[in-house]
Amino acid sequence: MGLFRTSGILGIAESALEFALAASEEAHPNEYMGFLRGDDASKLGLDDDGTVLTDVLVIPGTESNPVSATVKTSMVPNDMRAAGSIHSHPNGVLKPSDADLATFGRGDVHIIVGYPYGRDDWKAFDSEGTEVDLPVLDVEPPEESFFDFDQADIDAELREEEFDQ
Repeated sequence: MGLFRTSGILGIAESALEFALAASEEAHPNEYMGFLRGDDASKLGLDDDGTVLTDVLVIPGTESNPVSATVKTSMVPNDMRAAGSIHSHPNGVLKPSDADLATFGRGDVHIIVGYPYGRDDWKAFDSEGTEVDLPVLDVEPPEESFFDFDQADIDAELREEEFDQ
């Protein structure tokens, strides 16, 4: 696992891998495509320095067929947690194609999931297309809230507006 220690990727959360396997199976016989995001290991209760892949982003407008998946790059978020990509090969081949290698430039790790989408039907690759070891980690991704405020914040703001009038 030396390669990912250098780049900071420690592994993938089991829940993220399970999501990708299920999404790939659901998309079959078409390819599935998503992007990987990670969280700092310390946020997950791990003692290691680095990043754990915790999320698979589904990009709106992605088009797929049995031999390719195309993402509208304008829909891909510019995210500090971005870590790589994940996609399926409905034919079960767990090797990157030339087209795959052309997309591997963004991110540290790229995962290919293959038919029949079982627990061992995937491999991870670096941006050059070299297979790398990526441990599956039993961690709970942190709860995220869509908004960074809650009802108490709204109530306080409403009281402040009433006070100013």
